[in-house]
Amino acid sequence: MMKTFQFIVRSQFKSSKVTQNPGGFTLIELLVAGLISVLIITPLLGFMISVMTTDRKEQAKANSEQEIQTAVNYIARDLQQAVYIYDNAGVTAIKDELPDGTGQSPLLVFWKRELVPNVVPAADNTKDDAFVYSLIAYYLIKDTNSTWSKAARIARWQIKDGVSVNGQYISPPDQGFAPFADKVNNADSLEDGMNQWTQATPASNAPVTPLIDYVDQSTNSVPPATCPTTTATNTWSTITPANGMTGFYVCVDRENITAQVFIRGNALARLENDANKIKYSVANSTYFPTTNVMVQGKGFLFK
Repeated sequence: MMKTFQFIVRSQFKSSKVTQNPGGFTLIELLVAGLISVLIITPLLGFMISVMTTDRKEQAKANSEQEIQTAVNYIARDLQQAVYIYDNAGVTAIKDELPDGTGQSPLLVFWKRELVPNVVPAADNTKDDAFVYSLIAYYLIKDTNSTWSKAARIARWQIKDGVSVNGQYISPPDQGFAPFADKVNNADSLEDGMNQWTQATPASNAPVTPLIDYVDQSTNSVPPATCPTTTATNTWSTITPANGMTGFYVCVDRENITAQVFIRGNALARLENDANKIKYSVANSTYFPTTNVMVQGKGFLFK
């Protein structure tokens, strides 16, 4: 029995001396692994940043293209009911009658015939539609207002006549509105009469409402504003801002109640906050999408 006990003790003592080799990585192995990780991750990170930057730029271009197309479509629909469009001489003649201020420049000014639904009482106790005249002006504005971008913006102003029945207004005109009929009837021509139009007193308090931002504000090295060629039946007049910007300009054929509207966007202004970095150049011309539309007014002018 004693010998058996001694054998067991010796066996346990020997097994307790068996040691395990420690596990893990050496410092050199960790350094090599870290270096390999850096060599792999750095190019991938650079690639991801490049992809994200490119996507941001392409998105800015797409947004500008979509917005200027939407704006030109809106203006085209507005012009479709035009009865008279002022050429450059006409805009100059009535400029003092339109809202003015720092950085504001009226470019597209016209009268249109506008539908007013469900306003005239009828014999069957329903209400009929009516048509009235409105004076519309589109502006290109460049100022320091921090609400908007450092590029330019297009804005719209309107005053509208009221609805009258038997000489009595059942719907009042906008403040400042005055009909053009008396001016036209006492003038030598339609053009002279329209150019003599003046606001009623008190003057209009209607706001100049922004339509679209991020319009090109550049004045140097931009494509020249060109209108269609004047012919025996078409006399075109170019209307551009006095400050030399051509991000929004208009060509008008007054005789045929036709206008061609050009808009150039500025996608760079969506990406940069520095005014010196958002100017047009040939190298960055892809950031300045352009669109245009030609519209002939189809409204009826009753004098």
